[in-house]
Amino acid sequence: MKIYPLAVLVISCVLSISCTNSKTDKTRIIWDTWGVPHIYSDKVEDLFYAQGWAQMNNHANLILDLYGSARGKGAEYWGKDKLKNDVLIHTLGFNKLADDWEAAQDPEVKTMLASFVKGMNAYAEAHPEAIDEKNKVVLPLTTKDVNMHGMYVVFTLFIGGADLGRIQQWPDLGSNTFAVGPKRSASGNAMLVQNPHLPWLREYLFFESHLNLSEKSMYGVALVGFPGLIIGFNDQLGWSHTNNPIDNADTYVLDLKDGGYVLDGERKDFEEVAATIKIKQDNGEMVDSTLTLKKTIHGPVVKATKDKVLALRMVGLDRPNMFLQWWRMINSTSFDEFESALKMAQIPFWNVMYADKKGDIFYLLNGLVPKRSAGDWNYWNRLIPGGKSADIWTDVHAYADLPKLRNPANGWLQNSNDPPWTSTVPVALNPDDYPAYMAPRFMGFRPQRSAEMLSKDESITYQELIDYKQSTRSALADRILDDLFAAIDKSKSPKAKEAKTVLENWDREADADSKGTVLFHTWLQKFGQDDSNYATPWDMKNPITTPDGIADPERAVKLLEQSVDEMKKKFGSLDMAYGEVFRIKYKDKDFPGNGAHGSTGVVRVAWPGDTDGIRTYVRGGDSWVGIIEFGDKMNAKVLLSYGNATQRDSPHFGDQLELFSKKEMRDAWFLKSDVDKHAARIEIKVEKGFEAETKPN
Repeated sequence: MKIYPLAVLVISCVLSISCTNSKTDKTRIIWDTWGVPHIYSDKVEDLFYAQGWAQMNNHANLILDLYGSARGKGAEYWGKDKLKNDVLIHTLGFNKLADDWEAAQDPEVKTMLASFVKGMNAYAEAHPEAIDEKNKVVLPLTTKDVNMHGMYVVFTLFIGGADLGRIQQWPDLGSNTFAVGPKRSASGNAMLVQNPHLPWLREYLFFESHLNLSEKSMYGVALVGFPGLIIGFNDQLGWSHTNNPIDNADTYVLDLKDGGYVLDGERKDFEEVAATIKIKQDNGEMVDSTLTLKKTIHGPVVKATKDKVLALRMVGLDRPNMFLQWWRMINSTSFDEFESALKMAQIPFWNVMYADKKGDIFYLLNGLVPKRSAGDWNYWNRLIPGGKSADIWTDVHAYADLPKLRNPANGWLQNSNDPPWTSTVPVALNPDDYPAYMAPRFMGFRPQRSAEMLSKDESITYQELIDYKQSTRSALADRILDDLFAAIDKSKSPKAKEAKTVLENWDREADADSKGTVLFHTWLQKFGQDDSNYATPWDMKNPITTPDGIADPERAVKLLEQSVDEMKKKFGSLDMAYGEVFRIKYKDKDFPGNGAHGSTGVVRVAWPGDTDGIRTYVRGGDSWVGIIEFGDKMNAKVLLSYGNATQRDSPHFGDQLELFSKKEMRDAWFLKSDVDKHAARIEIKVEKGFEAETKPN
């Protein structure tokens, strides 16, 4: 009997157990030398399955910690240290909200989340050795976990972060982003800078990946535990997010009366439900704690005293499809498609900055802004007396109402967490054309420095844009040192004159070898940055030259004398190199630091965290940096400062910090030829999970 090749294959598969895990060429993960997964698939389901697998490969224990905490079961899994967080999640009603979201979500996002979770669970099953014993209690993961983690991050850390008092420890939480149009680009190509500044820990960490769906190639980052990409680019366009100064959460102060609260002079009953939280004791036993959760017409009660309660109201609780909107954004190939995705209005926070291959640049004060009955920014940006029902908003502004600019006359856009009015200089958006509560009016020194660099350069090269993003020059030092020097000369103080010599020789940078940075920062911490410290306050008509002057020169000199004494006692010198005392210490890495708090007018943000008394260590700032030029051949430089993994044994835990210390960036390997050239290993999707390809193509 003649046996044909197909028959041979069938017989072989019957005899071979390995055929039950037959490989497919459709879905594979090419891991590069920086631990970035380049995922190739023809199916959406397999693409997200692979991304879930890849995230667990790099962050398994972190994801289980985050998801378990977002369930509101941290105390049950890991003990009483998690109790406060559990109470918050129950108070805000995230468990029920997640059920509501799952019922209302678009079928497309349901498919994405289900595939993502399936991939994560497959990794956990295939690699139990990668998971700490204490975290296995969280398995298996569900789509509800993704939703609860998403709402925890968005609502408690960003939208409600200030009202809940959760972001005060990160005063420079924010971002930079620039878009340069053909008019100001030396090459005639549009360029984009992506640069969020977040703490280098837990929910704030990014995961870098490259998603290839058939012929579509998409690159960028998502927060760990998020599916898809939330800041990204493809070969046609890209965008970035920055924290925006919109007030889309309000805390109301309510008077108590006879067991209820007062609204419009009348007593109202609280809505009350009971919730039980299990708390794991040190000996392993479980103790139940029962909470009585109260809710008002304003929102849930988040704090109570003897005669008052605070109730929190937030936007976006009725928007379950934010992951789908990000997916539509990264799949867009034109501005019209991208804007259609923005009009979904499912992402309740974060500015959007955009650039594309056709030369369009665009800025949007994105987010859900409540429609207020009256009042300006200051009225709403406070604890609001809750006795008036007129102050309870129920609707948000439509996309058409939001401040936005496309292709401004000056040819560039910037946002560094300042309001939309200063996205261009001269100002092109008039705040008087919008409700007084839409956004405040100010421009800090960091956005001033951004605007100054962009406005002075009529023909910006790609390398110059990289240099602008990496700049550590202090706009505040440039603004105020002449006034400080004049005050020193007038004072005749020997200590102040000694300090002046150091500051005159200082390059006004916050680079590792800069001498004078530490002295200036020591003085600035004492001087403060209240508006009252300046002789001329900030002025919308002169947004990048004010504030200016020292209101009290004698005080400034006295504070400088104190700084001299402090530094000599602490360091024995006034002119040590900045990198000697400002360090990057992360896992087992220890490098000289650079960058500074953005309030100093430094675009390269790195903010200090803990200290050993002499040295101070970077704990946040530049997280992801992407600088993209959309030409016939796309230029893309990137850096994920702390590396793309947190698994203890991963070589990519902190492996990019040396580049950060040197102010260097990596090439984004976007083209398949570059990916293949830098492949470290390849995994192929099989029936359950992935397996290593033994002979890479």
